[in-house]
Amino acid sequence: MGVSVPRWVWIGAGALACIAGMINVVGFLGFEHQAITHLTGTTSLLGAAIAHGDIRAISRLGGMALAFLAGAALSGMIVQDSTLRLGRRYGVVLMIESILLFVAVPLFNAQAIAGPLLAAVACGLQNAMATTFSGAVIRTTHLSGMFTDLGIGIGHALRGMPLQHRRLLLSALIISSFLLGGIIGGWLFVRIGYDALLIPAAMTGLVGIGYFFYRQFALLHTRADT
Repeated sequence: MGVSVPRWVWIGAGALACIAGMINVVGFLGFEHQAITHLTGTTSLLGAAIAHGDIRAISRLGGMALAFLAGAALSGMIVQDSTLRLGRRYGVVLMIESILLFVAVPLFNAQAIAGPLLAAVACGLQNAMATTFSGAVIRTTHLSGMFTDLGIGIGHALRGMPLQHRRLLLSALIISSFLLGGIIGGWLFVRIGYDALLIPAAMTGLVGIGYFFYRQFALLHTRADT
């Protein structure tokens, strides 16, 4: 990453990765043992279900993939641009994600598949919102790209090549934050069950509100300078 990344991007990426880690682990530990953010695994399982003619699994897994896709599409409609900058309507996306997670909790408790589906929509919203900045891809709901970037960096270091330190640090931040979210989510699920999702729901809402006020402060500061 060749340019300085705004502090709010670092804070937001870490917070959202932690939230995604919490949501995903609750899905894994829940009644369907269904990953919420792991679309690669979900698609692989969907292929196996189709091969075996398992209609129930096909419906569930296909629904999860489509729900995540629908969330991403909704985010695209709201944000309307792949350029990461402060003026975009990220707060709206985050508040919608928060509402979806709050609604998903009683559905999870009722053992309804609509719970995981709404959580998948929420994660699709979040992942689509995290877009490109100066050629660096920021994704907060899955880690394959982050581990790949770290691996490339290690390979470059072993060859004595120059490193993109900020990009590698951002990858490490997202990986560690997602892992932390998984630890917290797993610990909470054992103690309070699906109500553990109330924590990422509240966190997402707070991040959205925090972004809104930070955006207003930054815009006022910019106008004052001009």
